[in-house]
Amino acid sequence: MRLIKRYKYEIGIGLLIVLRGFLNAIVPLMDKTEARYAEIARIMQETNNYITPQIDYGVPFWAKPPLSTWLSALSMEVFGVNEFAVRLPYLLATIFILFVVSKFVESRRAYLVCAFVLLTTPEFLLHAGVVSTDTFLALCVAMVFLSFWKTILIEKINHWHYLFYVFLGFGLLAKGPIVFILTIPPLFIFTLYFKQFKTFFNNTPLFSGFLLMLLIAVPWYYLAEQETKGFLEYFIIGEHFKRFFDSDGWDGDKYGFAKTQPLGIIWVFLFAFAFPWIQVLAVKLWKLRQEILKNKWVTFLLLWLLWTPFFFTFSSSLIHTYILPSIVPIALLISHYWPNQKNNRLALRVSLIFPVLVVIATAIFLLENRVKYHMNTDKYILEHDVLSQYELYYLNRKSYSSQFYSEGKIENISNENFESINLKQESFAIIIENDDINQDNISQINKLEVIDSNANSKIFLKK
Repeated sequence: MRLIKRYKYEIGIGLLIVLRGFLNAIVPLMDKTEARYAEIARIMQETNNYITPQIDYGVPFWAKPPLSTWLSALSMEVFGVNEFAVRLPYLLATIFILFVVSKFVESRRAYLVCAFVLLTTPEFLLHAGVVSTDTFLALCVAMVFLSFWKTILIEKINHWHYLFYVFLGFGLLAKGPIVFILTIPPLFIFTLYFKQFKTFFNNTPLFSGFLLMLLIAVPWYYLAEQETKGFLEYFIIGEHFKRFFDSDGWDGDKYGFAKTQPLGIIWVFLFAFAFPWIQVLAVKLWKLRQEILKNKWVTFLLLWLLWTPFFFTFSSSLIHTYILPSIVPIALLISHYWPNQKNNRLALRVSLIFPVLVVIATAIFLLENRVKYHMNTDKYILEHDVLSQYELYYLNRKSYSSQFYSEGKIENISNENFESINLKQESFAIIIENDDINQDNISQINKLEVIDSNANSKIFLKK
């Protein structure tokens, strides 16, 4: 017991990483977003086309750059096409963040607290195993901020000075120019307030660093435009301006997944998905509000934390994952105040609520098969050996999970073609969503045998 108490943070961090890795292996890919990005990576791995991400065979995906897709595709190349492989880069990125960020904690008593805070923050723990572009954007944003901090402290050029530009370049490949929007304005405000312009420009390798950033990012953008003309206009103008200002999706939106939200809801997301640490921090900062701007490190972290939600306050096209870049500064601020923080034990206990709920949900998932029926994935209705003997169709528009779990074998089929192959007595299997079962096709469907179903769809077989 004494040993557990002594190494409670190490044990907690280890268990949370193991839990996340276990979940990465057993939880199916969910439609629409995660399964979509996983399928894009699977197609990349299968076709060996690392220039143009494809949302379906021969259909380019212009909405996001390819960094996370590259890493998932390479992981599947090594470990096979499965959930754990496609999610592995996100777990490794999380571990990298834990390691690097903890090095910036001043107190040796609190450096492990930083990693523990990160892993018990719901948004951060969630994105240690979700296939998306946000984890790598958050990593790049964190490294840009931390590299900047090192640059203004250290005059002699070393790796930190170049990492500032390296991760701006990687940010361009992770999610695009948004990396500049989420980093440069708060850094500019910081340098202006503390009069650090001269220090930064004297210390930074401006020309060689900027060239390094361009060498990392520009070749892919050039090759992507050459492969599919129109990509740059769509991605730069459409995804970064039209989507931001038009919550209903602009006329040229090819993918249609913009989420319309009330203005300012990003702050609700922050206080919900960074629980309980954002609340603990808010109370602490309010008590010390007169001292905040006197401490350069605290002001730096606070600008980093607040800028992202402030920027997205004026957008109604967003999702909760957009708060992810704010999680690292929350953990660093908690760690900064930790040695003098009261009620530490209470904060630690409350922080375990979300991990405990995850463990309970995992146990229910493993023990109660009915849960799988209600999951937003077609994985389980495709787990039938008999399906390998038949052509596989999806009425109207196929789901991304059906594409991934059939390894691209499933095809879209219209109502007219469905009727045609049914009349010809051809053998096939078909997934039909419950909403697509209607009076017009019910007579055709009644000729088929239901072999499985979930809450959204049924899979039929015609022998």
